[in-house]
Amino acid sequence: MSRSDTAMPRALVARAPGQPLRGAINAPGDKSISHRALMIGGLAVGETAIHGLLEGEDVLRTAAAMRAMGAEIARDADGTWRVHGRGIGGLREPEDVLDMGNAGTGTRLLMGVVATYPFTSFFTGDASLRSRPMARVIKPLESMGARFVSRAGGRLPAAVIGTATPVPIAYRLPVASAQVKSAILLAGLNTPGKTVVIEPEPTRDHTELMLRHFGVEIAVEPGAEGDRISLTGQPELSGRIVRVPGDPSSAAFPLVAALVVPGSEVTIRDVGLNPRRTGLIDTLIEMGGDITIANRRIEAGEPVGDLVVRGSDLTGIEVPAARAPSMIDEYLVLSVAAACARGPSVLRGLAELRVKESDRLAAIARGLAACGVSAQVHGDDMTIEGCGGPPPGGATIATRLDHRIAMSFLVMGLAARAPVAIDDASPIETSFPGFERLMVGLGASIGPVQG
Repeated sequence: MSRSDTAMPRALVARAPGQPLRGAINAPGDKSISHRALMIGGLAVGETAIHGLLEGEDVLRTAAAMRAMGAEIARDADGTWRVHGRGIGGLREPEDVLDMGNAGTGTRLLMGVVATYPFTSFFTGDASLRSRPMARVIKPLESMGARFVSRAGGRLPAAVIGTATPVPIAYRLPVASAQVKSAILLAGLNTPGKTVVIEPEPTRDHTELMLRHFGVEIAVEPGAEGDRISLTGQPELSGRIVRVPGDPSSAAFPLVAALVVPGSEVTIRDVGLNPRRTGLIDTLIEMGGDITIANRRIEAGEPVGDLVVRGSDLTGIEVPAARAPSMIDEYLVLSVAAACARGPSVLRGLAELRVKESDRLAAIARGLAACGVSAQVHGDDMTIEGCGGPPPGGATIATRLDHRIAMSFLVMGLAARAPVAIDDASPIETSFPGFERLMVGLGASIGPVQG
């Protein structure tokens, strides 16, 4: 059983701080890149040194799973993580069930890793992860030769029976999903020949960039159906140095908080600025957000920079469906900005939010309504009627084991006229360790519910 199933709920409340937020901070390391650095480092020969790894529960579950398959992973006193990998084809069968906690990304990508190894792996997770469908990953991996035994809809617990004779495939993604793409590419590492993924819409390309950084031959060719990504299997990966940038999905919370608390000025250093992850920044700037990007540079193939954010009067906007893949995790906190904006905001193409840690589309509408903000869902679109200033607030929000619901509505409480509470802050540790402390350091009023 995972920590999220056993931890005692910890209620928090946020209220308008009565002062601007000020200071300079670093967001936690990028979760997506942290998962991939551990996995690919565990498949490389020699040592991989990872600086800035996110030490949240999700990523630690991935580290534990890679250890269970033979990779040597240790943390130095200075925070550097050192991975001594097994080489392609060198993983060993885990002796016990791989408990992935709440790590959806870790689970789906690791299913890809083990699918082309001749052993059986068992995956489980917390109540939230066990409710999430894995079928979209299972289908292409089965066509490569793996077999799966799972609950209905591909839900965990699940057994992955890897194949000794993997077959390369050319797979067209039916929906935009970096996790499915990555699972196939990682399976392709231990598969002879060329594994191909065709993606009609661009998704996060952290896997492609990381694989190239480790010396994998991978090509991306534009075509009529979209990008054609091909990987030559059974390469020799060499250990590398990886510097993990700050996670833009985590930076989103202090970013929006600085925009909606009047007079604020906050600098968020070393944030990953991969153009397939910056949809929220683009949207907030279009809404009138005062956001400046400084100190741009490249780290391990990933663009990085500092965000300087000032309190702003925001205006409602229509966000096109095409932007969803670049900000799918940020719609919850964007809804807080939209609630504070002047006029309506229309968010389109949100189907993917229904299969996250919880049904986030329903969670947005439910939480906003509880805080006195009108929000209506029409199919996969949502319209939020902005309050043109502080929303009413005054609600207690059920987080439903979802870290982003928890953080988003704490940000709402900083902007609202009445405090906003959440019933359980413990899921926040999965992605943003020290969130409460960091926000209080900027001047936010967040603390335990009294009584």
